[in-house]
Amino acid sequence: MSEDPSSSQPNGQEKSWLDRFFSNFSSEPNSREELLAIIKEAAERELLDEEALSIIEGALDVADQQVREVLIPRPQMVVLNIEDSPTDLLPKVIESGHSRFPVIGESIDDIKGILLAKDLLPLILGGTEDFDLSKIIRPAVVIPESKRLNVLLREFRENRYHMAMVIDEYGGIAGLVTIEDLLEEIVGEIEDETDEEEEEASIRQVSDSDYIVKALTPIEEFNQQFTSGFSEDEFDTIGGIVMQAFGHLPSRNEQIEIQGFQFKVLYSDSRKIHLLRLTVPGKDS
Repeated sequence: MSEDPSSSQPNGQEKSWLDRFFSNFSSEPNSREELLAIIKEAAERELLDEEALSIIEGALDVADQQVREVLIPRPQMVVLNIEDSPTDLLPKVIESGHSRFPVIGESIDDIKGILLAKDLLPLILGGTEDFDLSKIIRPAVVIPESKRLNVLLREFRENRYHMAMVIDEYGGIAGLVTIEDLLEEIVGEIEDETDEEEEEASIRQVSDSDYIVKALTPIEEFNQQFTSGFSEDEFDTIGGIVMQAFGHLPSRNEQIEIQGFQFKVLYSDSRKIHLLRLTVPGKDS
């Protein structure tokens, strides 16, 4: 019996599907826009799902971005001092929930190295008598803020490090970037158990006239909440407004009045204000 020639060929439906698929690649795309058009058409035909399309688009975007676009800015860095004792540094480590910390010397521009939180575990068994932070920190990787994200991601993978310090054109520390920051540019926000704290309200009422306000509360949100008119021209957060009004980094319990609002510093450290108590004008009890 002779073999049916059609048995080795795809049926009409399969042939049509394959023809449509491979027709997209009949010629090489000449630009990123053409490539994206092909990928989006494949998604429309359900050859790719929406999540895969989003990841591909994110990966393509990374090639056009620089570190300065995704870094954690200098004012928001959680750093440790090389002279810190366990009593000084452990509360910072626990409160932040981070796994890696820049360790500085005389200033934030004097980077001594990177501390991995897991390297503090021996303190539990060995005690703190001979503790010397300089002996357990690891070398810091320093990169320019102009470095492209795809290049940095490759370096992260090849050299097996997860954090880099970013310097500006003058050699000062502009911020830091982690491998998680880069991956989030590709796959979207990566949440973990510590992110729940960030979901807490920025403004919390504690009495008729008093509120607890996070210093990082956006000015726009503050203005909406209290029908105030603080300018967003110079600062993004209410903490920036308060800092400017003081003219210095205030200590705990320092108070100042701005446009009738009474601000009291509840928590600040050597770098920035973290938490404020606000008394709203016209609501004094």
